[in-house]
Amino acid sequence: MACLELSKEVKLKGEEEQECTNDGTIDFHGMPAIRGKTGTWKAGIVLLLNQGLATLAFFGVGVNLVLFLTRVMQENNAEAANSVSKWTGTVYIFSLVGAFLSDSYWGRFKSCAIFQVIYVIGLVLLSLATQLYLLKPKGCGDRTTLCGPHSTMEISLFYISVYMIALGYGGYQPNIATFGADQFDEHDPREKQSKQAFFSYFYLALNLGSLFSNTILDYFEDDGMWALGFWASAASAFAALVLFLGGTVKYRHFRSSGNPITRFSQVIIAASNKWRVAIPENEDALYEGDDESSRTAGRKMLHTQGFKFLDKAALITSKELGNEKQSNRNPWRLCPISQVEEVKCILRLMPIWLCTIIYSVVFTQMASIFVEQGDAMKTTIGKFRIPAASMSSFDIMSVAVVIFLYRRVLDPFVKKIKKHKGEALGITQLQRMGIGLIIAVMAMLSAGIVECYRLKYASKDQGSSSLTILWQIPQYSLVGASEVFMYVGQLEFFNEQAPDGLKSFGSALCMTSISLGNYVSNLLVSVVMKISTTDNMSGWIPGNLNKGHLDRFYFLLAGLTILDLVAYIACAKWYKGIKHGEITQQLKEEDKCKV
Repeated sequence: MACLELSKEVKLKGEEEQECTNDGTIDFHGMPAIRGKTGTWKAGIVLLLNQGLATLAFFGVGVNLVLFLTRVMQENNAEAANSVSKWTGTVYIFSLVGAFLSDSYWGRFKSCAIFQVIYVIGLVLLSLATQLYLLKPKGCGDRTTLCGPHSTMEISLFYISVYMIALGYGGYQPNIATFGADQFDEHDPREKQSKQAFFSYFYLALNLGSLFSNTILDYFEDDGMWALGFWASAASAFAALVLFLGGTVKYRHFRSSGNPITRFSQVIIAASNKWRVAIPENEDALYEGDDESSRTAGRKMLHTQGFKFLDKAALITSKELGNEKQSNRNPWRLCPISQVEEVKCILRLMPIWLCTIIYSVVFTQMASIFVEQGDAMKTTIGKFRIPAASMSSFDIMSVAVVIFLYRRVLDPFVKKIKKHKGEALGITQLQRMGIGLIIAVMAMLSAGIVECYRLKYASKDQGSSSLTILWQIPQYSLVGASEVFMYVGQLEFFNEQAPDGLKSFGSALCMTSISLGNYVSNLLVSVVMKISTTDNMSGWIPGNLNKGHLDRFYFLLAGLTILDLVAYIACAKWYKGIKHGEITQQLKEEDKCKV
């Protein structure tokens, strides 16, 4: 084999023997990946830098989008908050599109490249539209000068560009996370530890990438220099694309696995066709499949209890036994048990995933309601003015600090305690997600209390309060701490628990929970405003926040998150993890590597 011959050749030259990876990854040319030349942190660092630059570009648009909509596009506070929620939600809905194309057809490398190209085009289009059409009269869009009305063409151009950005970034995001994890062979002890660490550093890179946007770019945009900020974002995204393509020869790849919808449909239809057939207690009656058919694009999955109805898809009847002997199996009538378990695995993930949506409602407030609250506070310290959106930099700093404390202090400490009890693991992924929900409740309570004091020092006739914006630091910091436990835990959990052929889909689940969280936030704001504006009342979130009760909205979110935590604990106790066979990886013959 290619890798074996190469190893022998290197050995003859007296150099260190080079071995291939054991997880079936291949290099850019389709040959088995050589451990010393591909993957690991050589590729991982390139992808982390790529993620940082791409995120800088995204938040260069997203962090101030709510203010752009109110100052430039002439939307009111509630409309702008809902528009941002819809846009952000669409970003992460597109992550499902990217994951599907990646897992089924394109592979992760090609998907990342294509969606980044779309992303760059969208940013360039937004920059041109803003500079040429939207900022009229000249100098508008700052805190004092609103822009004039826009034509239908100008508004359409704006929304086409921002939704191209949503498509590009959304399709790219779940694939880059999984592609980065692909660079580490989990069958090698050292690389397995690096793979676990990669998700923390990936989320850290995401947040550090947005730090520049939330400080420097935010300052210029808040001063009305929107075109400059958007052009800087476009340049950053282009640099990220060039960097990504520059690392092409260093990457490891997995082959795409085919359309998962077909595999899922086969199981559902095969089970439905046998709905009257009783399932025997003996598991030997379930079809195991041959080596190729039992691999759902990866490791063989063992039979588990639960969702018994689906087991009927693998039940061998007398007719199917004859077809099997003749090598004439109909995949819509009989499925290998590993394929059935793939469907079970996704079904088990769904309750956990649903419980993360309310958390995302809390998270999305940073890009909308938090900014509007901060904009209605005292934003000056001496002669220096703090843009309201830049307060999210405290969220980023909190993420960095908590990731360091978690990896270096908390997790080793818990492992040491559990080791004395005979347990090998530290804080499990499910436990971390639960901790994230608890901290999210604290964040909303903090935001509500700050709003109570903001109203206390505000005049209803003015649009701001004398309470300094620095009082928002605790709520931003608590959201940042909760992200480390919830979103990093989510990334690891869904990537580890998703079937081998659906790893990008696992990452997309994390992104999609953010998407639905934005849509739920949009729905909540609409319902709250409809109910609270009866009898000529201003509502909880009016244009002038001093006439509203934003504090009640925060306390409502805290209550919903507590209810969600109770449901999550029940689902986490019910959840049973994925089970693989003793042979950790069934590889195709051309992918095997013996040295």
